[in-house]
Amino acid sequence: MARTIHVGHSPDSDDAFMFYALAEGLIDTGELTYSHELQDIETLNRRALKGELEVTAVSIHAYAYLADRYALLPSGSSMGDRYGPRLVSRRAGSLADASGKRIAVPGLLTTAYLSLKLAVPNFEPVVTPFDQIEEAVKSSGVDFGLLIHEGQLTYADDGLFLIADMGEWWFEKTGLPLPLGGNVIRKDLGTELISRVSRHLRASIDYALSHREGALDHAMRYARGLDRSKADTFVGMYVNDWTRDYGDRGRESVRTLLDHGVKAGIITKPVSVEFVD
Repeated sequence: MARTIHVGHSPDSDDAFMFYALAEGLIDTGELTYSHELQDIETLNRRALKGELEVTAVSIHAYAYLADRYALLPSGSSMGDRYGPRLVSRRAGSLADASGKRIAVPGLLTTAYLSLKLAVPNFEPVVTPFDQIEEAVKSSGVDFGLLIHEGQLTYADDGLFLIADMGEWWFEKTGLPLPLGGNVIRKDLGTELISRVSRHLRASIDYALSHREGALDHAMRYARGLDRSKADTFVGMYVNDWTRDYGDRGRESVRTLLDHGVKAGIITKPVSVEFVD
């Protein structure tokens, strides 16, 4: 029976790379067709709260409020293995300098925000579209900016200084990678359909990793100012073995991050993390 699965993901080069084979019809998905909806991650987080999409990328922080309706797929994660969202400013400084300051963040449900809130409990978040944060810092609209996506590689070109890398901060604190985002699937689809969709998403990632040049050509449409070399670097940061499967350590990192959020009072209720087998 033919069915369309609506998939939400970010309009950035790593997600485009990951979904290349599905978007271009390069793998056999039988009677299932996939409709791709590209929006920034905070918008996808908010849509997931309403259960609008069968499959969507979400922030791991947001998953804390989605676990009743969605399960985490084993593939599609974005892991920061000693790197991640980057806190930047117009001048050199340290994390301690960020306390009490105005900081542009890409959304209150993002993992970037959660990790910074764990590191700097007291600051004033200024929610800003992720692709406008560097400009907000440069124009002195805020004291600091928390960069996700390609901005992690371009801030120095704009004369900004790195204050802290949240992935490195998290690793020093826990010895684990920072689980930034993952793909979730609505549990009401049922076991059989969930399993098929999961296989297709894994196949898409495998196809991209084994056809890197073609996948990178596709991803360059969403690279927002990165040259091909930097785009390749960025894709490699967030589409890799962690993306194929969280593994035991990746799953531990998800549970640990959410537990820390609960204990700090940032996440308002305990989270029961559920992975699709």
